[in-house]
Amino acid sequence: MNLKKYLVRALHRLQKGPGYTYKELLVWYCDNTNTHGPKRIIKEGPKKKLIWFFLTLLFASLVFWQWGILINTYLSYNVTSSLSIGFKTMKFPAVTVCNANPFKYSEVKPLLKELDRLIEAALERILQPTPGNSSENESPPLDLELWNQIPLVLIDEHDKDNPIILDIFETNQTAVGNETAMGNETKEKKYKLAVKLCSHQGSDNCTYRNFSSAAQAVTEWYILQSTSILSKVPLHERIRMGYQAEDMILACLYGAEPCNYKNFTQIYHPDHGNCYIFNWGMDEEALNSSNPGAEFGLKLILDISQQDYIPYLSSAAGARLMLHQQKSFPFLKDQGIYAMAGTETSIGVLVDELERMGYPYSDCTMNGSDVPVKNLYSQYNTSYSIQACLRSCFQNHMVEICGCGHYMFPLPEGVTYCNNEDNPGWAYCYFSLRSSIKQRQICIDSCKETCNDTQYKMTISMADWPSEASEDWIFHILSYERDMSTNVTLDRNGIIKLNIYFQEYNYRTISESAATTIVWLLSSLGGQFGFWMGGSVLCLIEFGEIIIDSLWITVINIIGWCKGLKQRRARARYPDMPPTVSELVEAHTNLGFQHEAPRAVPRAGELPPEPGTPPPNYDSLRVRPPDTLGP
Repeated sequence: MNLKKYLVRALHRLQKGPGYTYKELLVWYCDNTNTHGPKRIIKEGPKKKLIWFFLTLLFASLVFWQWGILINTYLSYNVTSSLSIGFKTMKFPAVTVCNANPFKYSEVKPLLKELDRLIEAALERILQPTPGNSSENESPPLDLELWNQIPLVLIDEHDKDNPIILDIFETNQTAVGNETAMGNETKEKKYKLAVKLCSHQGSDNCTYRNFSSAAQAVTEWYILQSTSILSKVPLHERIRMGYQAEDMILACLYGAEPCNYKNFTQIYHPDHGNCYIFNWGMDEEALNSSNPGAEFGLKLILDISQQDYIPYLSSAAGARLMLHQQKSFPFLKDQGIYAMAGTETSIGVLVDELERMGYPYSDCTMNGSDVPVKNLYSQYNTSYSIQACLRSCFQNHMVEICGCGHYMFPLPEGVTYCNNEDNPGWAYCYFSLRSSIKQRQICIDSCKETCNDTQYKMTISMADWPSEASEDWIFHILSYERDMSTNVTLDRNGIIKLNIYFQEYNYRTISESAATTIVWLLSSLGGQFGFWMGGSVLCLIEFGEIIIDSLWITVINIIGWCKGLKQRRARARYPDMPPTVSELVEAHTNLGFQHEAPRAVPRAGELPPEPGTPPPNYDSLRVRPPDTLGP
């Protein structure tokens, strides 16, 4: 009850308001505030009063300007990076090794037979353009259906406005939109090789991918055609046609413990065929490195079987390898390195740990759950990465726009890979989408970096291996262990030795921290206010107090205005209303007391009395003399 009475009393006090006008309130504030400046405005003479008013207004404006800058700086959420160095036993990275050539040519040759005949005939025409010099007349006729889907053409750009386009397997040439006879002049001209891509076969909606070298054009054309062919082959067949672990991994040693191909996890990579991952951490706990140094790392001897390479698909020979975190998908095309055949490659590893701040300081993600792009690489049970997000985003756009998926990326459910038979214009659609700046920007805006990441910095050195003095006995032993025969089946062009180890256990941590905090903001705001106005937090409370009092004065004035308006409306409606008590007191004081029967006042819902009707008896009403009237 006491609390209730206190609250009611406090409410009544608030309803009364400050009790003075705006001018009185302003004078009171200037005279009692602890802020420098306002006191001088009311205490100085007219001239100084004007000067102090100008200075106070100027410095108050500077305070608000500085406050705006400080608040904007805080809301920008800038970060600072700090570097720290630690020492600890670290997990050995996952190591992925692949052959630079995705398939054994002996296994895939039946599928690529017609394609190889086409490219060989095309190269003969490019290198020997004179009719009659080609050997294709002696071989069976070519199946040009595969060629006509994505042809190679020669382009003469001497006339930029009207370039001449010549199909290698056609006898006439066309200007864009016009046909002319080739003539003997083409023998003397130099042409650029290009890949012709059309929205569908026979369409005029075509584009040309020009190349400065015929080697680049042939490789690009062969990759497009082989992609269309291999996309129709089941996955288990592609795995069978690739390099098997027992054939590729000849020797393995981790620290002092022997290992073999069974310690590797096999995955199929579209770019490199069968790849094998050591210490991926999917089925077993990740291995720790016992000590830094070459003797405590991973040592491998690989056989890449270079003699079984596809001649037009892989122009590089060697092994492709990558170091990455456990349970992450290896994107070897972007982050992998080559190890050259006939060498011993030593890779010293240093670790960098990146720790980014999340929202609102950066747009990073912890596990990709807040990314709007569906991660197609989740079928491998791997963790989120921005590379996986970008490729998934591109594949989703490819499926949406082209109606099929690209062979190099995982497929969404219910979608098939693109090929020339079912999707004649897939290559045109693919390159249009890949060159689209809008599409790239959409994927970049949709995907996010991971907040925590581990990067492996590699120091690479190479030496010839084996040496000339030791190559005989090494090749004999390795050949015997692989084939259980005394015949030497290995040579320098197919053998690679790898040493992967930690250089040291020191690791670097690059972490982000907030450049501006709420403590920094409050101290900076207070510093600017104290410097320009000599104020403090209490001065701000005083300023808040005067604002509240001003609001109460405004409320009281509005209430008084509303009451007056209501009274004026009532008087206009009833002009003969009886005088109020205050009016009677005023009349008694000024003119003396004269008792008069009060006039009848109609009640709510009643009509005024008729003329001649005697007034009601109001003898009970008595007006006290002025000296007895209360307030």
